[in-house]
Amino acid sequence: MKSFRKELWFNLPERMALENITPQVEQCLAESGIREGLLLCNAMHITSSVFINDDEPGLHRDYKKWLEELAPFDASPERYHHNRTGEDNADAHHKRQIMGREVVVAVTEGQLDFGPWEQVFYGEFDGRRKKRVLVKIIGE
Repeated sequence: MKSFRKELWFNLPERMALENITPQVEQCLAESGIREGLLLCNAMHITSSVFINDDEPGLHRDYKKWLEELAPFDASPERYHHNRTGEDNADAHHKRQIMGREVVVAVTEGQLDFGPWEQVFYGEFDGRRKKRVLVKIIGE
């Protein structure tokens, strides 16, 4: 069995953004040479996310609106106890919890074994600084 590890780095200019990273993940798979196995892709920061869904702009707008309704940005320490530490990103921690930390995708015949419309996304909820995503692939 072989294993492959690579870090993808992102520095998105918006506080909240959703970016399709499927091409970068597919490039990692090609570099790995693994034809059968599993691919793990996870956010390495607690205010960002990796998830699978459809690459449809209306859905992305809906996600942003929904997440902001569930955990609105509020830098004050009154709404979120976490902001009493001097941070202003408590909402981003909540958004990440909702959207998830990682995805696992089967690798079959050297391809990501997706269902219809599935794509891998990086979700940023406290942007404007450099963050990384881990891609780990194991198999043969």
